[in-house]
Amino acid sequence: MAGKNSDVSQSSVLRLAASRTSGKERWLNAFFQSLGQSYRRLLDLITPPLCVGCRAVGVWLCSTCAAKIPLYVDAQCPRCGRPWTQNSPCTVCQEHPLQVNPVRSAFLFEEPIRSAIHALKYRGGVQIVEVLAEPLALAWRTWDLHSDLLVPVPLHARREARRGYNQAQVLAHALGTQLGLPTASRALQRVRDTTSQTRLNREARHRNVADAFAVFPGLELTGVTVTLVDDVATTGATLNACATVLLEAGAAAVNAFTLARAP
Repeated sequence: MAGKNSDVSQSSVLRLAASRTSGKERWLNAFFQSLGQSYRRLLDLITPPLCVGCRAVGVWLCSTCAAKIPLYVDAQCPRCGRPWTQNSPCTVCQEHPLQVNPVRSAFLFEEPIRSAIHALKYRGGVQIVEVLAEPLALAWRTWDLHSDLLVPVPLHARREARRGYNQAQVLAHALGTQLGLPTASRALQRVRDTTSQTRLNREARHRNVADAFAVFPGLELTGVTVTLVDDVATTGATLNACATVLLEAGAAAVNAFTLARAP
């Protein structure tokens, strides 16, 4: 399936998604999307973008600072990607192996990547993905991941409407363009709006996202190796929940690639 990047979301799947959304819900989503865009424009007027590395005005991450960020190619767990010095899986993976395997990341979740991701998610900083597209592809090739299809981890519809975009989808399209891989931005849906994972421990994170995702009916995944794309990998709970439903839908294997890895 490799080739020129394209979104392989099937029209029947999109029609199904639309049919499940009431007119009132669509109106509310459009309203919150417009409100979010207006809020970000106002923020940019009050506090314009500053490079998270050098504080240069006008961009969230300048190319000079981006070039200085080291790729995360250090010793790590062969399954979940957490820092680990042995060739065997880490102790967490030995006790609680994930359905998604392996998980690889371009950078460690530390400055300036931490601030860059915050700007990407909450300040409309999609320019960050543009400047990091080539390093993302370089990290991918370093790990030599196999994939037939890139699938971004979905936001709940209301949250995506408020934000105006899904940062994982932006990442997936940028990566797909660099690698010549297709993306399926609507392969997964978030059927339950979950609370933030930020302050939850590993067990609570897994409970929080259990049964929160579903594959759109009609999407053919039999024999396909899927790569989940997201911004940060921490415990792997969200990636694992997504991988579970993709495998149940017939995917041959599911791995993951994220912008950053929390230590």
